[in-house]
Amino acid sequence: MGPIRQTTGITVVGIGADGWSGVPSTVRERILAAEVLLGGRRHLDLVPAGTAVREEWPSPLLSGLDDLLDRHAGKDVVALASGDPLVSGIGTTLIRRLGGDAVEVIPAISSVALARARMGWSAEECETITVVGREIDALRRVLTRGRKLVVLVDGARVADVATLLEAAGFGNSRVAVLSHLGAADESRIDAKAAHLTDTGVRSLSLMCVEVDGPAGLSVLPGLDDSLFEHDGQLSKRTVRLAAVCALAPRPGELLWDVGAGAGSVGIEWARTDPLCRTLAIEKDERRAGAIERNAAALGVPSIVRIVRGAAPAALVGLPVPDAIFVGGGGSREGVLDTCWDALPPGGRLVAHAVTLETEAVLVQWWKMHGGELTRLSVEHADPIGTFTGWRAQRPVVQWSAVKGER
Repeated sequence: MGPIRQTTGITVVGIGADGWSGVPSTVRERILAAEVLLGGRRHLDLVPAGTAVREEWPSPLLSGLDDLLDRHAGKDVVALASGDPLVSGIGTTLIRRLGGDAVEVIPAISSVALARARMGWSAEECETITVVGREIDALRRVLTRGRKLVVLVDGARVADVATLLEAAGFGNSRVAVLSHLGAADESRIDAKAAHLTDTGVRSLSLMCVEVDGPAGLSVLPGLDDSLFEHDGQLSKRTVRLAAVCALAPRPGELLWDVGAGAGSVGIEWARTDPLCRTLAIEKDERRAGAIERNAAALGVPSIVRIVRGAAPAALVGLPVPDAIFVGGGGSREGVLDTCWDALPPGGRLVAHAVTLETEAVLVQWWKMHGGELTRLSVEHADPIGTFTGWRAQRPVVQWSAVKGER
């Protein structure tokens, strides 16, 4: 290991399950030289007594983190973490808060790497997902037959994850529960998910899951309409596919889904990549509740957030979007103006109209800002007595434009 930089700032040190004895001597010196030590009680207790001020992470972490950092601004701070602090860890959180130049990370081998080694899985063939402090419904997005998952989970919630797998039809999945990886008392439980629904395991555990069950859902847009709870306010499958493709989601981008209805467009956007985010703006409380349930059922409970209120007033003060979908209320005064003004250069706006009044508004915006104006007419085969004919779906006019392009 090369020299350890000692700077005024925050150094995040990963500690393996073998504890203090497994920390390299140069890293130990760095920890012992700190003015402030931050970490969980277990990690703080590993460090021999010294002069450093010791503070545990606040609970809840995110709401109290800024105050904690402000109290120790300008001091030499070391934060203690498990394994690799950049694998769903505090290192990632601190870098997001402070920037990469303000945080130095010294990792130990991660529990994920150790788990892959125990299972004989390459990094390329498996996906890591965390449900530590998060909704386990996020697992639903990645439940596809044949997939290999490393699930970071509190030991107490192993049974909850197994219950979700069984309820979703994946109870036959093979699961290895690996505990205290890298420590002398490392252990392993191998079982089908259905047999782990009432199992208690040690706190420092994770789950390796070989998914077995239904084919699962595609992450591409165009899910079946029946998967969404709705009261009729739903962008139908073919129209929704056209909207999401025109919105062109890219990893890490934020969508405003204005007049979200059942939330189907915003949910499909969020499912394209785990880094995509959606703000679903909906004034009807019953529909807002349905959006929350749909997001959970389709595996994006934490990255689809509901904004309860009517546009344009509800849009004021929201984070800057990369793209906006206006599925309802496009003819309401000020809605399209507010949306267009909120977009940065290169931002995309897609709006749908099913009424002549809203269609007229979209035609005017198309004339002012260019883009593409499309009329979507879809017909489905349907029985006519003993024969079959075409049943037309209500036509939808779609206007899509990129700000700054004509």
